Amino acid sequence: MALQVWETLKESITAYTGLSPATFFTALALLWAIYYVATGLFGSSDDNHHQRSRALEEEQMEPLPPPVQLGEISEEELKQYDGSDPKKPLLMAIKGQIYDVSQSRMFYGPGGPYALFAGKDASRALAKMSFEEKDLTGDISGLGPFELDALQDWEYKFMSKYVKVGTIKTTVPVTEGDANGEASGAAESDAKPAEDGPSQTPVAETETEEKSSPADTKDE
Repeated sequence: MALQVWETLKESITAYTGLSPATFFTALALLWAIYYVATGLFGSSDDNHHQRSRALEEEQMEPLPPPVQLGEISEEELKQYDGSDPKKPLLMAIKGQIYDVSQSRMFYGPGGPYALFAGKDASRALAKMSFEEKDLTGDISGLGPFELDALQDWEYKFMSKYVKVGTIKTTVPVTEGDANGEASGAAESDAKPAEDGPSQTPVAETETEEKSSPADTKDE
């Protein structure tokens, strides 16, 4: 049975390829050897390339320094930590609370999808999932319940993942009424000495008249 199969196979090889069975199998073995050597060479070079690139990345990656507590800073000072200076930490604020997001530089650093949020209080933009410049602010007035819930989710995420390093200074705006009140108070305080001054003059004049009156009577 096996001999019949071998004879049939030899006849098929000769009929379809025009080669003798010995030549056919020799060529097949040669092609297999070439394929094995080629894949070994290219495969090993690719592995070496990946290993070298990975080692280079590990060398370039420096361990992140521990977060530095900044305390209370202004929004203008916060802009210095937008990732443009690689020596400074990457910071971002939500609802006035500043977090160190240096460990997620690929997202919030230069070139990242959320890079425009870095160095700012982006509460409104996160609540609305907006990338517009006008929404890059900590003012959350006028937001709807769904937007406030979304902002709350972002805040919980930041609180659980990142270290809080400070807060943003809150500036109390001076209203027009307060300014007018201060000005009127200053005007009243300036006006009081002027009002009190002339009232003393008649008293002095009456005293001099009373003192001089006995002399005048004697002369008469």
